[in-house]
Amino acid sequence: MQRRHRATLLAVALLAACQSNPAARQEAAAAEERAQEAALDSVIVTGTRVRAAEKRMAQLAPPPAPAKMLAYAAAPADYYTQPANTEKYAGHDDNPVHRASEQPVSTFSIDVDTGSYSNVRRMLRGGVRPPADAVRAEEFLNYFRYGHPAPADRGTPFRVTTELAAAPWNAQRQLLMIGIKGYDVPKAILPPANLVFLIDTSGSMNSPDKLPLVKESLRQLAKQLRPQDRVSMVVYAGSAGLVLPPTSGANRGDILAALDRLEAGGSTNGGDGIRLAYAMAKQAFVKDGVNRVILATDGDFNVGTIDQNALEPLVADQRKSGIALTTLGFGQGNYNDALAERLADVGDGNHAYIDTPDEARKVLVEEMQSTLLTIARDVKIQVEFNPAEVAEYRLVGYENRLLAREDFANDKVDAGDIGAGHEVTAMYEIVPVGSSAQRLPPLRYGSAAPAADAHPGELAHLRLRYKLPGADASRLIETPVRRDALVARPSESFRFASAVAAYADLLRGGTHIDGWGWDEVAALARDARGADRFGQRGEFVELVARARSLVVRDKAAPAIAAEE
Repeated sequence: MQRRHRATLLAVALLAACQSNPAARQEAAAAEERAQEAALDSVIVTGTRVRAAEKRMAQLAPPPAPAKMLAYAAAPADYYTQPANTEKYAGHDDNPVHRASEQPVSTFSIDVDTGSYSNVRRMLRGGVRPPADAVRAEEFLNYFRYGHPAPADRGTPFRVTTELAAAPWNAQRQLLMIGIKGYDVPKAILPPANLVFLIDTSGSMNSPDKLPLVKESLRQLAKQLRPQDRVSMVVYAGSAGLVLPPTSGANRGDILAALDRLEAGGSTNGGDGIRLAYAMAKQAFVKDGVNRVILATDGDFNVGTIDQNALEPLVADQRKSGIALTTLGFGQGNYNDALAERLADVGDGNHAYIDTPDEARKVLVEEMQSTLLTIARDVKIQVEFNPAEVAEYRLVGYENRLLAREDFANDKVDAGDIGAGHEVTAMYEIVPVGSSAQRLPPLRYGSAAPAADAHPGELAHLRLRYKLPGADASRLIETPVRRDALVARPSESFRFASAVAAYADLLRGGTHIDGWGWDEVAALARDARGADRFGQRGEFVELVARARSLVVRDKAAPAIAAEE
């Protein structure tokens, strides 16, 4: 405070002489700038926000770990501190309700990202209510496995199934679940992999949930590599550098040692890092193999090429060379979710958020084949609803993956990819003709009566397009969805997916589920928990309870403040 006071007095004194002396005016401006810098340096945050932040950090800190986890637990004490929460999320509005007689066709790209779900989990566990834009319903749905049936052989890379039942929040509406399951490939027979670990080592990564967790996560992946696989390692802070040239998976000790040597410090030149990473991927390119850059970052690019509009073309150009980009998000406070998710989309890859070593194991070990090996590219879904059967419909999620109707058959338009063993789940809420639950008011001048039903009994027609890896022309799969497919007792997977969709809707304000609340969502999820081999569905029920308590707290806060 004394330094700021002295600097301010100096600025005032110099300003007094400014009218007659240009040099004095320059010195005064410089003094004022120094005073502002001193003021910024001396800002001290006190009170309940600090105590709440310390409490959240204590909750996030890992428990005492066994020997193999010491690298994650034993991080340097002098961590980078973020002055304020600057997390970035791309804004999006929920998909609107459409009248089938006016707009019968819905088209979108598939999406296999899961980062939104685990990022929101991190917030809830830290006692923070997530912003609505952090919630992407499709990533919540796709976080879980539903047991969609796989194709009988590899003649077609995936199998498509549908299930139709009443919506749990309103029996006058229906839910249509579309499930896609790719064929699986055992790890032992995966094609040779050429991987580049692109690791953010800037100062903002110097906290336990960032670089130490990055190192622990990539160790888990490194231990899965085979002699025929190759790994390079590029780091970036103020500048980019190569810390490990292409190295065989047989030399695991060299890979792990390179990870152990990483330390955080400096600014973040992500653009240079991406360029160098792709250069190394091209140098070690494996024909007919897995060629992928894995970017681990908090997304806080602040020097060099930092404009997202400039980074996207850089990544998009590289995907044409057969090198995909996976983004792994880490940390809190300055996490740039919008950038990490978008780069993965344009890079023909996938995006995950790693909040714990267990999540790292899920993404990089248990789902290694899905993460690394692409079996179908540019997968698009188009559903044409029959106006004679369907009055209204609404797509749940996928707001940033919507496509124009004409894009479906245009093979030049990019779309999402499916990895080996991947599952993709999408849901539509449907209002049948004659239902009393229609949301859209009738038009004053009415609408043309639908033509005679040319396909009686069909609710909708489902089409998918995809390309095989390396192919330029897409292939078409299509199947009708029949009205008599409606079941009275939906499957366990359908019920759990319905609970997940409702949970995402509640986190975004709960405007689409007809007054359903947290208790109903939790009850449905518990009823559909099933075997729950990895405990993920049980964890979901716990997160519903946490979200409910935070919403109740926020609603009560104004009343408490008024009483004080």
